[in-house]
Amino acid sequence: MLNTLSGRFLILTTVFVMLAEVLIFVPSIARFREDYLSDRLQRAQIASLALLADDMLETELEAELLENAGVYNVVLRRDEIRQLMLASPIPQEIGATYDLRMAGAMVLIMDAMNRLLRPENEIIRVIGAPVRDAGLLIEVTMETAPLRAAMVDYGVRILILSAVISVFTALLLFVAVRIVLVKPIKGVIGYMQRYAAAPEDGRGIINPSSGVVELREAEEALMQLQTELTHALKQRERLAQLGGAVAKVSHDLRNILTSAQLFTDRIEMSEDPLVRRLAPKLVNSITRAVSLCEGTLAFGRAEEPAPAFAHVALGELAADIAESETLAAGEAGVEIVSEVAPGLMLRADPEQLFRIIMNLVRNARQAIAATGKPGRVVISASDGDEAWLITVADTGPGLPKKAQDNLFTPFQGGARKGGTGLGLAIAGELARGHGGSVMLKNTGPEGTVFEICLPKGDGAL
Repeated sequence: MLNTLSGRFLILTTVFVMLAEVLIFVPSIARFREDYLSDRLQRAQIASLALLADDMLETELEAELLENAGVYNVVLRRDEIRQLMLASPIPQEIGATYDLRMAGAMVLIMDAMNRLLRPENEIIRVIGAPVRDAGLLIEVTMETAPLRAAMVDYGVRILILSAVISVFTALLLFVAVRIVLVKPIKGVIGYMQRYAAAPEDGRGIINPSSGVVELREAEEALMQLQTELTHALKQRERLAQLGGAVAKVSHDLRNILTSAQLFTDRIEMSEDPLVRRLAPKLVNSITRAVSLCEGTLAFGRAEEPAPAFAHVALGELAADIAESETLAAGEAGVEIVSEVAPGLMLRADPEQLFRIIMNLVRNARQAIAATGKPGRVVISASDGDEAWLITVADTGPGLPKKAQDNLFTPFQGGARKGGTGLGLAIAGELARGHGGSVMLKNTGPEGTVFEICLPKGDGAL
């Protein structure tokens, strides 16, 4: 009950109403005390009228009048003359005097709270104005025990009534909240649960119907989200089916082209001049087709595995890449060197880090080789306070505008003729798996520089 919206609303409403009643109780109890004292003054004034009618009263009658008035003495001032109208023995000294003629609201409240907090019985003097201007003032002495008892009884009745009103009000608001808010919210939750169970089922999309503006806006936002997500899921399913078909075709096509590549080796040995002149072009075309099929199959995997972090000697890894790519360069005149410090260690997945750097170095080597001019590729690294930075710089021709605009987009970011652009896309994805990134620092006729950033923080890794 305490964890539900309506339950908490019920409890808060009860608490707030009780708080409001307490704020009302304080001036109310002060008003009750003032009325009580004024009533005693009026009774005393009425009792003194008997003395005005007959100057001599029997002792028994005077005591009865004082008892009915609830006071010990009555003093009436008329025409500047202070006259003791009725009197009886006072059991103890007068403890305090209260003048109701000039008491303000704060004074009455403080006197009332002070009386509630002092349970001992006292004799007090109360001064007020006579009714109907029957004199200048009327003064009585009385004890405080009956006054405090009446105040406590009045306060208890007020608090009980306040509790009943607050509970009744809270129950009404509880029912109203259940009907106006909780029931529609549960309806929205039901739509969300049904949609989560079967996102492709259009019947699970909510139909906004709430009359509350804020709740209707939430329903409309949910409907838009569900509609867009349903369309995205359908599109993703179609793309997944298409990707599966492309992967199968690429797999079979790669096998066919691999066989064709073997036959081209025989064709190159032909004595026919025309065949010998056209054979290299055929070999290059088949090689590019095989590379495209292999790249498509590699990128078409459902997802890359999570990085298996370990301490990696970056210098050894970079040297292996430089040596491998130097052999691949052959006679192209491309120099690939590693300038990574031998003792530099970092934390990464060794296999995935090898693939990231290899893709960047291979792209640089192929770009330089395509120009037919000699060039240089340099692998370097630095150990920063928050991240390791690995740089791959080349002296190639730079990236064309199209490649820069689609740098990490598969099949669109190729920097050379016949390239697929999958190398950079795969490198970027692997770097993001490490919590890092691959960035193009600069490119132009003087060369291209890529930077791999691998953060050191465990949270980022």
